[in-house]
Amino acid sequence: MTTTKDPKEKGPTIKTTAQPAQTNGVAGGLMKRLRRSASVTEHNLSSLRNRKSTQHLFDQHGNPIDLQQYRKVLDKDENGNGTSEKKLRYRRTQSVTRAEEISNKEAKQRKAQPDRSIHRPRDSLFSWSSGFTNFSGLVNWAFLLLCMGGLRLGLENLLKYGIRINPIDWYFFLSGRNEGEGHNSLFLVLYSFVHISICLAVEKGLALEIISEGLGMFIQTINIIVSVCFPVVIIHLKGSTFSIMGATTVCFYYAILFLKLWSYVQTNMWCRKTYYQRQPRERRPSISVAELERNHKSGVEDDEDVAKLVQYPDNLSYKDLMYFLLAPTLCYELNFPRTSRIRKHFLLKRLLETFVGVNVVLAIVQQWITPSVRNSLIPFSNMNMGVATERLLKLALPNHLCWLCFFYLMFHSFLNAIGEVMYFADRNFYCDWWNANNIDTFWRTWNMPVHRWCVRHLYIPVVQMGYSSRQASTMVFLFSAFFHEYLGSVPLQTYKIWAFLGMMGQIPLSIISRYIERRLGPRMGNIIVWASIILGQPLCIMCYYHDYVITHFQTALNGTEFQNS
Repeated sequence: MTTTKDPKEKGPTIKTTAQPAQTNGVAGGLMKRLRRSASVTEHNLSSLRNRKSTQHLFDQHGNPIDLQQYRKVLDKDENGNGTSEKKLRYRRTQSVTRAEEISNKEAKQRKAQPDRSIHRPRDSLFSWSSGFTNFSGLVNWAFLLLCMGGLRLGLENLLKYGIRINPIDWYFFLSGRNEGEGHNSLFLVLYSFVHISICLAVEKGLALEIISEGLGMFIQTINIIVSVCFPVVIIHLKGSTFSIMGATTVCFYYAILFLKLWSYVQTNMWCRKTYYQRQPRERRPSISVAELERNHKSGVEDDEDVAKLVQYPDNLSYKDLMYFLLAPTLCYELNFPRTSRIRKHFLLKRLLETFVGVNVVLAIVQQWITPSVRNSLIPFSNMNMGVATERLLKLALPNHLCWLCFFYLMFHSFLNAIGEVMYFADRNFYCDWWNANNIDTFWRTWNMPVHRWCVRHLYIPVVQMGYSSRQASTMVFLFSAFFHEYLGSVPLQTYKIWAFLGMMGQIPLSIISRYIERRLGPRMGNIIVWASIILGQPLCIMCYYHDYVITHFQTALNGTEFQNS
């Protein structure tokens, strides 16, 4: 192989024959000549090894030189020893290429056979290795089968009990006309303005430094705790004057008020700490004047195109607090995202969905759930596990259907309607909880207002106090379990711990669901989530109904009405 200067090219060219060296001596000489010939354009041998283009490399006939023919030589050093890295790379590449070559040749040979072969290596579609994922037909089949099963149960209920739907009874139940005395529930709701006014007055006192920080936070803590405990005392003492629906409404309202006042106080505390860091701590003659001076010193200029944000303590007013109490959120901010207008068509659709959804839920409860719950009383009381399990499964379908309707009308229809009226722009009230692969994901996605409150005002502060994330999560579940029990036991005046135990049972169930997700895949984890929802709720309903009847109507257990059902 010789090297000459090609007049048509700017760089040197390599003149060689197309046959590679066969012996070690020839290979070593070829190696040295390649290095010498390429020394003008290639700085080192590694550049020649990594070179992919054959430009400026021609043989004596003017044909390009294929460097792949000399790959074995290029992968060796000057002493003829190949490095382990180069050998490994070459052998791996050769094995893959060789396997593909063999497969292609075998396929061509089979195709050329006169027997018209139709078989090839394939996996069954139900095998994970097949890669097949289109099971939409089976999903349609399952949905159709579910509808047929639900229709059969609905027809059985209709033939057995007749038409039980009566809108007049709904009105009596919602208004409490045949239960209780007077309008005690309404009075309790109106009494909440006392707690609201105390909260706002203390916040203004803290902002003006009329009240010390320690005294102010003590008053706020007592006020918030009393707001959630006061309905419990009144309903317990005057239980006969409250209807079930009225007591439930009062407890639900005060639970939301507790969470909102907590958020309001804690958020203003964060703003107050930041405000005091920017302002001197001595007594100021006027907060508004101090604000103007601070803005003037910081060089803040008004811009007509930029919306002016509310600054602390200008937010401490009844107007701001009442907007927060009516807005569909539990977390307070000084400046909520707002919409520019009310979409009348969107609002009308949400209101219509709410009205229809409430009637559907009441119809399902009256026609389907009530008879199933009443029929479960005797087997559940006698611990007849076989019959009790059958009643539980029979109650699961209508209860789950009712729960799904309630979720849609509450988190989509009603909260969107409230948000539209209040110009509230954040409408993320739920996420795709139906795809949750474990219990933790379900509780983080199905009720976003409560989840955001727990993370912002409970989980993060507990972690900042030095506790671990697991301890903080346990604290969140304890807090949630308390309010689930609060909304169940207080209206029924049956103080049990079934809802509390059900929520605390989510902790071991969460560990089990994550373990199943890791070992058996996300699909099995999602099945565990759905099973806990479908079976857990009717079991809790049966427990509370049994204890409610035992507590208030114990003689009804001996009636023929229940024995013959």
